[in-house]
Amino acid sequence: MKNIKSSVFILVLTMFFSIASFAQEEAVIDSLENVLRHHKKNDTTKVNLLNTLAYGYSSRDINKSDEKVQEAYDLAKELNFKAGEAESLLRFGHNYIKKAELEEAEVFALKALTLCEDINDQDCINSSYICLAEIAYYESDNDKAKDYYEKLVAIFIKDGDSLSQADMLNNLGILSYREGDFDAALNSLKKAYTIREKLGYEKLSLGTLNNIGAICLNQGRYTEALKYFNKCLSIYRDDKNKRGIAQATYNMSAVYYELKQYDKTLSYLDEALDIYNELKDRRQIASSLVNKGAVYADLKEFTKALDYMTESLKICNEINHIPELSAGHFQLGDLRLLMEQPNTALEHYKTCLELAETIEDLVLVCQAHVGLARTYVLLENYPSALDHALKGKKIADDLELLGQQKLVSETLATIYSNTGDYKKAFESHQEFKIVNDSLFNKENIEKITQLEYEYKYRQQLDSLSINELRLTKTIKTTSQDLEKSQRNYLWATIGILLLSILLGAFFFYQKLKNAKSKTQNALMEQKLLRSQMTPHFIFNSLSVLQGMILNKEEKKSVNYLSKFSKLLRITLENSRDKTVSLSQELTAVQEYLTLQNLENEAYKCTILVDDSIDVELFEIPPMLIQPFVENAIEHAFEDQKEDRKIDIRLMYSDKNLICTIADNGVGINFKTENTNNNKNSLATRITSERLRVLSKDFNMKGSVTIEDRKKFNEQGTLVTLVIPHKLIES
Repeated sequence: MKNIKSSVFILVLTMFFSIASFAQEEAVIDSLENVLRHHKKNDTTKVNLLNTLAYGYSSRDINKSDEKVQEAYDLAKELNFKAGEAESLLRFGHNYIKKAELEEAEVFALKALTLCEDINDQDCINSSYICLAEIAYYESDNDKAKDYYEKLVAIFIKDGDSLSQADMLNNLGILSYREGDFDAALNSLKKAYTIREKLGYEKLSLGTLNNIGAICLNQGRYTEALKYFNKCLSIYRDDKNKRGIAQATYNMSAVYYELKQYDKTLSYLDEALDIYNELKDRRQIASSLVNKGAVYADLKEFTKALDYMTESLKICNEINHIPELSAGHFQLGDLRLLMEQPNTALEHYKTCLELAETIEDLVLVCQAHVGLARTYVLLENYPSALDHALKGKKIADDLELLGQQKLVSETLATIYSNTGDYKKAFESHQEFKIVNDSLFNKENIEKITQLEYEYKYRQQLDSLSINELRLTKTIKTTSQDLEKSQRNYLWATIGILLLSILLGAFFFYQKLKNAKSKTQNALMEQKLLRSQMTPHFIFNSLSVLQGMILNKEEKKSVNYLSKFSKLLRITLENSRDKTVSLSQELTAVQEYLTLQNLENEAYKCTILVDDSIDVELFEIPPMLIQPFVENAIEHAFEDQKEDRKIDIRLMYSDKNLICTIADNGVGINFKTENTNNNKNSLATRITSERLRVLSKDFNMKGSVTIEDRKKFNEQGTLVTLVIPHKLIES
């Protein structure tokens, strides 16, 4: 095990408690609220929307999050939607964790786990394990938390879910860190980082990089720790990730504290504290306050130090956070010792030791023993001092905690000297000298590394200054030459300007020509799409008609031919026009669906138009909806013989005409994984290009989105078209 220097600060390490990705928070919430406003039906989709919205609010407004979860839970119970009910219970659990009400959180998580097991939903079970592991972590029950994480690692390895496996390895690394096994911690964290790096998830690796930086800090590798924390902070600032910024600035304050740069320490701590107050994270508020107290203790401003530490301890007692409570009593013990109040210091160290032993935090146990030994020396109670010093020394030697080894060897030298055992006093003093030299050398190496870093930085600045001087000199020389030959330069400038205008005109012409060419290509692709779809449809229809005639189904064949000719006429008429009325387009789609179902009722198809839409007043480009309906019929139900549903819905929201085509088939992900999807990709690409051109023509938004409904806990594919349109005034 490598040498370790224990920091005064309790570092923020990132645990991965959920398996989810997220976009910009504000945009997601606004989008979900908008969808929810237009979703009037009380169904499972609404439950899922409410739960997702509750997750979005959880990092901004915990009360609003609770309100949405309660609404989702009540509706799920009413619909007997077990999966939605379990998700709501888990969301309650996570919210109570954030409020540091862990008993209530565990009640909800266990209820969720029971429901998940009843419906045999493995993803739901995994989420319950993660929530329960998080609770165990905050309750400092390392064994229980480790048990859950090891179960999850085994599940994710079996399922081939590498990203979630990396999250759990990260969490196991933090548990090893808490137990003082830094080699095991680094091993797990580096495995997690390697997995994410191979998968190309740099931003998801930030939490693990932060954790590696935290261990570097504890090992006294300050420059390396700063490198990791700075990288995290830079990306968090770009993403405006408040919790990430708070975490990185808090950890950077710990580095600057060890380097005794107290101004920077306080600056970063204040930034972190402001964000934690905004997020109402009482656990981290307490941690930041006790660290501010440690800074002021070093600055000998004992009144300020005592105020901050006392406030921190009060919060820790209220939320019953044992690790922070233990560390807070240790800090107060050190402060009282500096204030020459050994009896008060003794009580704090004893409390620290008692709490640290319950959570098996060996570093804090060691620090408490050494603190008690130093205090008993001041009180001249040498037997008690010796007992605690020897216990502290054993742990410090086992973990190779250089800082504590130095303190305890110095304390033992004093104890043996005062009890007349001069041989042991001399040995302890020699040991103190060796450890002190090791620390001195280690700190000097670190300072030299820092100086080299700063020297290289200054070299870069000096190089930039030299280049700036050279540039200034060149400009000055150029100005003098310009004065000497001002007329020649003037004509040259005019010539260059004329040439630039001619070149600009030429390039503008070329650009216009290219744009026109692209537009023509897009129009050709539209015609190609129509010509592809029509022969394909005609061939299939004629094949069906031929079968009816051969089977001598005269009435049926006549009816089919009538329907087919009507649809063909509508299609040909619509394809000639740049725009058609929405009613014409829907008639074409309806006729197509009718024709598909004429031989047998193979599909249940619905077309639903919102009351706010007058289909006669909307004009749209033709042949946008039917290709996706045809695609659903041909590809969505490959192995599904019954209960085939295709639902088409048109909505008008924020001046956008939105059409959704939803089926309950195999889903787009299944098709992507199991079939050659070149045809579907081509159709989507051509439609997207067509919509892009049409958007410019209509001067409004046009887009197509294809999603797997599994993300909404439903089956099938959802196509969302935003259709450019013209609205005819009635």
